[in-house]
Amino acid sequence: MITTTQMVISLVIAFSLGGFLAYALWKQRKEAKQLLDKHEKEKSAAPATQPLQLQAYERLMLLVDRIALPNLISRTNQAGLSARDMQALLTMQIRQEFEYNVTQQIYVSHESWEAVRNLKDQNILIINQISSFLPAEATGQDLSRSILEMLMQSPKASLHNVVADVLSYEAKKLMT
Repeated sequence: MITTTQMVISLVIAFSLGGFLAYALWKQRKEAKQLLDKHEKEKSAAPATQPLQLQAYERLMLLVDRIALPNLISRTNQAGLSARDMQALLTMQIRQEFEYNVTQQIYVSHESWEAVRNLKDQNILIINQISSFLPAEATGQDLSRSILEMLMQSPKASLHNVVADVLSYEAKKLMT
């Protein structure tokens, strides 16, 4: 199992990354507002793209929900896997979900796409970091439990709610 020191180190790393990503998302939101104002002017020139843009925001919201670590773990939980196999499965699922939706970046703002990409990268980092602290004989259940414990101890370590808010905000601005 993870020692207290290892857990503290992983939490410090996760908090540092979470803080940096939260700052980056805050900055992106500010820039997104400016770009949305500019985008509204362009929207009147190209009203035929609005349904495609709204659909893209819907798909990205679904992506964010699917790669949220608690949802991902509950969906991919398989008995008998080693921690390394579970790590590979979780990261593969995140990458596949992301790659499946990569074309949606055409229809959304750069800031929204970067927020989704940052969420993907952060989730993979968390999985890999926690996995690296587990002993070689750890099971997939141990990895899943450690990830969920870390998220419960520090709910701000996961950005999926922030990213979902960014996407929702931009979609609502598009509809008005």
